[in-house]
Amino acid sequence: MSVGPSALAERIATRLTVPIDPTVAEFARALGDAAGARAVLFYGSNLRTGSLEGVLDFYILLPGTTESAIWPTVSYHERDHHGVTLRAKVATMRLATFARAASGELTDTTIWARFVQPSALIWAVDDTARGEVITAIASAATTAARLAAALGPESGTAEDYWRALFRATYSAEFRVEKSGRENDILSVNAEHFAGLLPQALEAGGIPPGQNSAALTPQLPPAERARILGWWNRRRRMGKPLNLLRLVKASTTFEGAARYAAWKIERHTGMPVAVTPFRERFPLLAAPQVLLDLRRHRRRQRAG
Repeated sequence: MSVGPSALAERIATRLTVPIDPTVAEFARALGDAAGARAVLFYGSNLRTGSLEGVLDFYILLPGTTESAIWPTVSYHERDHHGVTLRAKVATMRLATFARAASGELTDTTIWARFVQPSALIWAVDDTARGEVITAIASAATTAARLAAALGPESGTAEDYWRALFRATYSAEFRVEKSGRENDILSVNAEHFAGLLPQALEAGGIPPGQNSAALTPQLPPAERARILGWWNRRRRMGKPLNLLRLVKASTTFEGAARYAAWKIERHTGMPVAVTPFRERFPLLAAPQVLLDLRRHRRRQRAG
């Protein structure tokens, strides 16, 4: 899947430099420095809202090419900021792997589907790393746009094609979001997606056939079949790969107990003590926490 002309790369470069709260930028830089990273990406709802509440979502991109069998590695971090606790969930992987996944070369469906959506290059070690990230995000847009053209109608609005894409990618994974999530993505990120599809299609070698608000991608039947074959192989592996990642995260998620305790208290009001045992063996501790939560809810209903 080809990376597009400079127009798409310029668009991506501009989008990646949106203003970021200095507090978030400092947190990202500290995490990147500690990991020996080449770059740190920021994404998710906090990027859009600018809020420091909840959990900040970062991707830390490392040097090198040797990757763990199941990536990324997930961790949870806290940082004090003038008496306020900042929280971050961090996915860590090699920048080289990230770039290959964004281009559609790997079996993974999460990277290009996630990073065709808004993100910010919050920190990079140098201009070379910055350029590699821009190229990778442009690849993600191209990969997503080509599949959108193959999955979408013969002719329609850009939103029709993006909806077809996100419906397909969500159904290929274990997701807890309600149906119609694709509409939420498009509505809250309307500015980001405006004009992106025709540019990304051109970059991917597909004339968009734009006429006013309608697009009619010029996708030959043989190329459409090739793209759909590429997608079907990844769709079939989507849930198994998600399951493997969940299994890995259950045993390697650094800070899992603290993250779970914070989530439970935030959503239920029940404080959870993070003991050394729970920190070291979060899975073994889970049954007691669930039992405590059940009792807590019973007391709430009784009161």
